[in-house]
Amino acid sequence: MSTPEEVARIKIDELLTQAGWIIQDRSEFDRTAGLGVAVREFLMDDNTEADYLLFVDGKACGVIEAKKFGETLSGVENQSSGYSCHLPDYVKNWMMPLPFIYETTGLETYFTDGRDINAVSRKVFAIHKPETLYSWLQDDDTLRNRLKKFPEVNPVGLRQCQYEAINGLEKSFSSNSSRSLICMATGAGKTYTACNFVYRLLKYGKAKRILFLVDRNNLGRQTKKEFENFRLKDENRLFTDVYIASHLQTNTIDKDAKVVITTIQRLYSMLRGEAEYNPEDEEVSAFELGSMGKPKEVVYNPQIPPEYFDFIITDECHRSIYGDWRQVLEYFDAFLIGLTATPSKQTLGYFNQNLVSDYPYERSVADGVNVDYQVLRIKTEISENGGKIDKNFQVPVRDKKSRKVLYESLDEDKEYTAKDLDRSVLVPNQIRTIMECYKNSIFTDLFPDREPTWIPKTLIFAKDDNHAEEIVRITREVFGKGNDFCKKITCKVTGGVKAEDLIKEFQSSPQFRIAVTVDMIATGTDIKSLEVLIFMRDVHSSLYYEQMKGRGVRSINDTDLKSVTPNANGKSMFYLIDAVGVTESKKSASQPLERKKGTPLKKLLEQIAQGKQDEDAISSLAGRLVNLDRKLDDKDKKRVIEYTNGMSLTQVSGELLNTIDEDFIEKHGVREIEELKEKILTPFNKPTFRQVILELSEKSKIYIDDISTDKVISVDKNKEKASSIVKSFKNFIEENKDEITALSIIYNASYQQRHLSYENIAELHEKLRLAHPPLALADIWRAYEVMEQDKVQHVSRPEKLLTNIIQLVRFSLGFDEKLEDFGKVASSRYELWLGRQKRAGIEFTEEQKVWLDRIKDYIINNVYITKQNVQEAFSENGGILKLTNLFGDKTEKILTDMSLALVA
Repeated sequence: MSTPEEVARIKIDELLTQAGWIIQDRSEFDRTAGLGVAVREFLMDDNTEADYLLFVDGKACGVIEAKKFGETLSGVENQSSGYSCHLPDYVKNWMMPLPFIYETTGLETYFTDGRDINAVSRKVFAIHKPETLYSWLQDDDTLRNRLKKFPEVNPVGLRQCQYEAINGLEKSFSSNSSRSLICMATGAGKTYTACNFVYRLLKYGKAKRILFLVDRNNLGRQTKKEFENFRLKDENRLFTDVYIASHLQTNTIDKDAKVVITTIQRLYSMLRGEAEYNPEDEEVSAFELGSMGKPKEVVYNPQIPPEYFDFIITDECHRSIYGDWRQVLEYFDAFLIGLTATPSKQTLGYFNQNLVSDYPYERSVADGVNVDYQVLRIKTEISENGGKIDKNFQVPVRDKKSRKVLYESLDEDKEYTAKDLDRSVLVPNQIRTIMECYKNSIFTDLFPDREPTWIPKTLIFAKDDNHAEEIVRITREVFGKGNDFCKKITCKVTGGVKAEDLIKEFQSSPQFRIAVTVDMIATGTDIKSLEVLIFMRDVHSSLYYEQMKGRGVRSINDTDLKSVTPNANGKSMFYLIDAVGVTESKKSASQPLERKKGTPLKKLLEQIAQGKQDEDAISSLAGRLVNLDRKLDDKDKKRVIEYTNGMSLTQVSGELLNTIDEDFIEKHGVREIEELKEKILTPFNKPTFRQVILELSEKSKIYIDDISTDKVISVDKNKEKASSIVKSFKNFIEENKDEITALSIIYNASYQQRHLSYENIAELHEKLRLAHPPLALADIWRAYEVMEQDKVQHVSRPEKLLTNIIQLVRFSLGFDEKLEDFGKVASSRYELWLGRQKRAGIEFTEEQKVWLDRIKDYIINNVYITKQNVQEAFSENGGILKLTNLFGDKTEKILTDMSLALVA
């Protein structure tokens, strides 16, 4: 029987062999037998024996210290490094001490490159290939040393948050951190930031190859396009003119590609050695499928060895870095860089809490990078309270799979709840009522300053494909528009049109106004012109909900917006229309029960019958059974309980979940749990019961209540958020009234002693931006509009006039009864000032009035005007000399009087 040490040596030999090393006993020593030779028990000059001495191209370069399974390895680092210093002087070597040191049990391996500054061991999946060590030996320095010597980042062309992210990342690299997380709000330019640091890693770090992992294929296409458009500042060339960026469409990697873009699903397929992978399987996110179960098994692949990539970027990494896919990432000996807008506790934990840059959504709004949102909550009678189908009418019933409609007679009235809507009961008038409410609100409550012509670009989230289909058809009817106006976008190719083509059309076409989706464009997709999101489905995952909201936050310049929405004045916010209570429902970071959504029900049932009882299978079966039970009528339910000892499918599901619940297991013991599991799964051993389940799932139907009418019971804007902003603003004023000049002047009404200046209000604006929480002028204005609508003038873009800050402060302090645009108020005060001059016997010539109008417009934008300002702003009109000629020795008094009159 083999000893533990011998078993470990067998495994270590396997590691070496699979990596391409030739293994020799000392008696068989031939350092020229191949590029890489590993010699067992090599005698060192201090009479100790190195377990393995590594030769590359005939010269010694490293050692391996072998230990038995289960032994910890950090304690033997001194021993292995000692071997690296005691090579007999007659043995040819690359350098001394030998640079490459491994400690391994065959199951766990650590590696140190002794050439690194502050060399530290790191865990690796396998021993590196001889070719890899040979290439490293040819380098003038190590990757980790180069990362410590990067030149300063040039901030030109970068947002401050992007500059900080790149700097933070490079500092993390230089401190030997193997995992780094960048949190950057959606719309703040994560991919552009990545293009910048990728270029620096290639140019200054001489990275061999960088993997860019995306969550789904359409995000891969977006990433590829970003690299293609990225211009290298110091070379004035496009990135792809210098480096190859490849978006994988097959399971083959271009050997010359420096940036490889793919999904983690395809990467796993490649590691498994599969020749091809279905591109359709890359169109759905693993996160949205709820794939958070048993990690994928990964084995060594010599075609893609662990050292194949130097860096791995995981975009939207909250969806793919842990759970099923964790081992895929940890296979590689690479630095991991996470990019996310919504980090969870698990994400932070996975990246060792190494958050190198944090730029939250609130800060991005305050900086003007993104726009904020307002909630419009629509409640209807049926969406809140459900309804009833009258038994006296023939009821249309649609088969969900075939969409064939038949008619049934009910034995009794069928009552349904709000949760049943669009799952087991479809009420067309409920959808119609919501869409009519939206239509009627667009140019009254939402965008009252727009001509009622072009509907804002709108994205509707539906519950499933059937629900989306109904929404599309009813929306066209409500708006009286054709097919081009409203379309469904799903993962599947529809009518020969790919989803990506529909997304492009939605981004650019003025005719395509409303898109309906389930999850195809719920995350990651960039549609800057979106101004309205309508939730007609609830979402219980907080991370997913934030990502869905993120579709609306992106800012867009006025010209680009007008090209697709000609009647738009600009985008300073977006509306989140909540028709289901999504803004009110409890959210968590948990995922759905379904963990095997890609596994057909028939196959899952067969696996259960064959004895598969792992946590994923049990959880997925439970999830499918409870969903199926909601759709069964009484007749179907009777068929089920004949096999389940009187239990409903929901009850069976609950018992199954108990068998994988840790607290339940701890309370009852493993043996009792196994007995319970066997008992609950017994019916599934019967092929007749499995067939019943399959038949019922195929039969799955939805009742259509086309008789019930619906009505809106309330339409409200979200006062909770608005109240929070107003409270924060008032607290800010109170806390800073003596510290910030503009606040001090307004608070004390001391305009005569100290006049306000543009610099004063710019300082106030910046202090608000840096506040905790950040406060943006437009957000404060809209918050007051929600809270005190009768007193607030609707201004589409209050932030375009920085002097509106004065109005906000005065209104908050109670100095003004109404909150009105500063331009409007100042213009009224100007007319009053002119009236006072006339009553005082002062008449102005037409030429003087032209100059007074110029001064008025300058004050509206800059709050105060001096002689120097006149010279700088109106030099083309003659400047201060012309003004003095017109007004003589009253010039300065007029400038001061107007500044005070228009502001105070």
